[in-house]
Amino acid sequence: MDVHGTVAEGFEPVKEAFAGNFAQLGERGAAVTVYRDGHRVVHLWAGTRDVDVPDAPAGAAPWGAGTAQIVRSATKGVAAAALLLLHQRGNLDLDAPVGTYWPEYKAAGKEHTRVRHLLAHRAGVPVLDRPLTPAEAADPGTGAAAVAAQAPVWEPGTDHGYHAQTYSWLTGELLRRVTGRPVGEWIADEIAGPVGADLWLGLPESEHARVGRVGPLDAPATAGGLRTRPKRAVAEAYADPGSLTRRAFAAITPLPDENDPAYRAAALPASNGIATADGLARFYASLIGEVDGGTRLFTPATTELARAEQSAGADRVLVVNTRFGLGYMLHGAASPLLSPGSFGHPGRGGALAFADPDTGIAFGYVTNGFRKSVTADPRAQALVRALRTALAR
Repeated sequence: MDVHGTVAEGFEPVKEAFAGNFAQLGERGAAVTVYRDGHRVVHLWAGTRDVDVPDAPAGAAPWGAGTAQIVRSATKGVAAAALLLLHQRGNLDLDAPVGTYWPEYKAAGKEHTRVRHLLAHRAGVPVLDRPLTPAEAADPGTGAAAVAAQAPVWEPGTDHGYHAQTYSWLTGELLRRVTGRPVGEWIADEIAGPVGADLWLGLPESEHARVGRVGPLDAPATAGGLRTRPKRAVAEAYADPGSLTRRAFAAITPLPDENDPAYRAAALPASNGIATADGLARFYASLIGEVDGGTRLFTPATTELARAEQSAGADRVLVVNTRFGLGYMLHGAASPLLSPGSFGHPGRGGALAFADPDTGIAFGYVTNGFRKSVTADPRAQALVRALRTALAR
């Protein structure tokens, strides 16, 4: 496999691990980018841009420097930044009841839900009693009405569980109520544009040609020494149609076609952002410092706020121990990042992006092949381990 791009001196282990993902872990097409102190030190890509080309021939469309892919839940970190920026600007009080900005949300026992509960997966509404169809889910008004009417499955603020799909309408509608603008448009104007990051929530037609097709990818016989079988309790939770786990991920039923242009054009902050690896890494770099001597989005105080632990312990949806800051997963056994001070977000079955303020590192990994992992894909973890090795030299 020919690996394209550049690696700064000292970061060669990341290139070796990236090539190893293709040779040993069945990678089909992917890219990884790393920034350090606002400057790009790793920018690599390889493979084909479309995962579902059977036995991709040598002439299949190659992954290019600007190839973008859907990144699933890695989108949540971008949505969290939007709300934290509103807080930073004095437009959103994290301790105010959500109903202060969104009166309809006070229904069904949710009147004491606070803004920080939405970001920290403590709102108690990870499921919908009536799942939405893909068309309904793509309509922000329908999704917002559904979560506003939904009764919580635990008292908001008292426990935590991953809001896999409902995070879309919780964050998107709150932002719309505060700003009067659609969430995808706001992110384009206030985050992606100023930072110069190739990421979109609601893919514009002008960018369709650079986005590859995504699909499932079978696990290889070996996964680099990482355990690939989930614990029995986790497997049982995913198998039980009545569990919070299954219901949370099935809040949109049937599952959308992630290659459908209509789905890609929708703005679902939980699940359908599209980005390049460089776009994700550059975004996270802007949360912890200036990028290429230019834009910084978060003040140091907001960076600390983002990674301050809000939720920890047994996750009622993922059935493992998770840690969350305000919208970001924090380093832990379920989602290993670079170090205990890192904050970021994986995308189910593949993508990963995070920042580590203590080392000045920002990381983005994008793939077109999704595996069954939720928070710790072996390919992404191989790259993170290599990055630790490079920094330790």
